[in-house]
Amino acid sequence: MYSEQPSIEIFNIRIDTPVTALTDLFITAVCWYAFFQLRKMPGSHKVKRYLEIYFLSMGFATAVGGLLGHAFLYYFSFAWKLPGWFTSMVSIAVLERACILQARRFIRPGVARFFIWLNIIELLTFMFISFSTLNFIYVEVHTAYGLGVVVFSLSIYLYRQTGNPGNKLFIVAVVVSSFAGIFFIGKIGLGIWFNHYDISHCFMTISAWIFYLGSKKIITNLGPGKLYD
Repeated sequence: MYSEQPSIEIFNIRIDTPVTALTDLFITAVCWYAFFQLRKMPGSHKVKRYLEIYFLSMGFATAVGGLLGHAFLYYFSFAWKLPGWFTSMVSIAVLERACILQARRFIRPGVARFFIWLNIIELLTFMFISFSTLNFIYVEVHTAYGLGVVVFSLSIYLYRQTGNPGNKLFIVAVVVSSFAGIFFIGKIGLGIWFNHYDISHCFMTISAWIFYLGSKKIITNLGPGKLYD
């Protein structure tokens, strides 16, 4: 059941939905840790760069969501949620692109181009609808499509083609993230201090960590990267 989380004060500073803001920052911490760790790995191929951008941008999106969208929203207008929304949509699109580039050498060039253009059109369409309606549901739909359709299906295909354990971990990460959606959409919480937002964020944190582990294995097995640029 949905429970509205009350505000708290720390050093006379009001913090709205504090647990929700904190669990958002858990995701940020994992994503930025992943970004800096992947940056240290050798390789300069586009797949690696896209995976780095995914973690960097998703970390920014959840930081904005936690701080401006929850903890201190009373200082700002509702429009300040949009940078976090749009950045999260870009991050999902970038993750899709990483999977598309991985799969490109196994599919016909025309099919690969189709997926690349669809990736761009899909992102711009959902960003426009989200901006026009100011409704977070379209950010959710974009995430569900990007992870549940593109990343999940391509990761299965790639795992069958290459046996790369990183792609298998991507499959697991998408499954874990689906539980975040179930709890969020169903507004299933454990009480006022751990509501459906908080549970969803915990699953997203676990999913981000699994994506990180998968990314390390994918990058390690890519080689010089010429086939992916």
